[in-house]
Amino acid sequence: MPADLAVIGLGHLGLPLAQAAVAAGIDTVAYDPRHNADLTAGRLPADEGSLSAADLRRMLANGFRPTTNAAELGRVRTAVICAPAPLGPDRSQDLSQVTEAARALAARLRPHTTVILESPVPPGTTEELLRPLLEKGSGLRAGRDFHLAYSPGRLDPGSRTHSHANTPKVIGGITPACTESAAAFYGRLSDKVVRARGPREAETVQVLETNYRHVNIALVNEMAVLCHDLGVDLWDVIRCAETKPFGFQAFRPGPGVGGHGVPLDPNYLPHPTRTPGHPLRMVGLAQEINDRMPSYVIQRAATLLNEHGKSARAARVLLLGVTYKPDLASQEGAPAHEIATRLMEMGAAISYHDPYVPHWRVLGRPVPRADSLYEAAADADLTILLQPHRTYDLQGLAVKAQLLLDTRGATPIGAAHRL
Repeated sequence: MPADLAVIGLGHLGLPLAQAAVAAGIDTVAYDPRHNADLTAGRLPADEGSLSAADLRRMLANGFRPTTNAAELGRVRTAVICAPAPLGPDRSQDLSQVTEAARALAARLRPHTTVILESPVPPGTTEELLRPLLEKGSGLRAGRDFHLAYSPGRLDPGSRTHSHANTPKVIGGITPACTESAAAFYGRLSDKVVRARGPREAETVQVLETNYRHVNIALVNEMAVLCHDLGVDLWDVIRCAETKPFGFQAFRPGPGVGGHGVPLDPNYLPHPTRTPGHPLRMVGLAQEINDRMPSYVIQRAATLLNEHGKSARAARVLLLGVTYKPDLASQEGAPAHEIATRLMEMGAAISYHDPYVPHWRVLGRPVPRADSLYEAAADADLTILLQPHRTYDLQGLAVKAQLLLDTRGATPIGAAHRL
């Protein structure tokens, strides 16, 4: 049976989009050879942490249809590509999954379909990569035979405040008609649609928003190191600063920066969109600062152990919360892995607790999972809070732990050593 919408790529962007579409009464099929079998069986992909198994069951009951039949992509009015585009080892983006999704769609693309790219991609990707693939594979012309647009993914995983409905959606089509067609679709999901001048502007919105986050986190991470050296309570500084009604937005430090939104420096953009000689130097510096935070956490941990007559070698260290964000299962880019790796290389005995991660491996070995949080904290020489999940009683934890390093400033004042 034909559907209104096909979502291609069912990770951290695709599944929430499909959930919002199904809730809005849009007949939705989903195509992702990597995840379709799990979804059909009611199992969530490992990298999707914002939905629960109950959410998926409701979606399936309301007509959500994961499919392995690519032919269904040619029977929809709107197709949205949400394939991941992670950073590669050289810090350039890997667009291979976006390319695969485009080729699968191109072979079935029919006239009058609206195609929207939501993957986090460098400026120029919609016109320089996606458009040629779709036109070559279909024999159709973008802007004439089918609509083509870009819309940056704006998702706050796990948020109880921000949803598809109340988060404005930015749209940039290759023609005004393409923009309007995409806006008509997103108008069914969002209370507000913002029209960009074109796809490059919409793609660059994603770059600006992501880099804004990383640069400001880097600033407070540097402030955290400075304030510790000065004996200043940074958390109190932030509390006071955020009362300013203009010119300031509060960010908070942490052990590193995780998540799917990766900072983009023009030095690493694909050649057609690169701007030689004009790097975003602040972005590169911010990434360097944020990449240093796991090492700083290790330094603080070793110092605390030493001050209490213990060495990191053979110390029992408990890591709490190994996901990249509170109350989510996703570990994408979480600093916990690097922190655990460095501690293990120093000879520490690592264990962890996380209600969302039943199994965890570091350096190819399983890390013991603590069954009883408070018993494990009482037994550990050092407990490091990396992610303050809502289920944690931080007051009780501070009482039980021999030594507690809070990297998120979440414990009561005076209850722990803060980053």
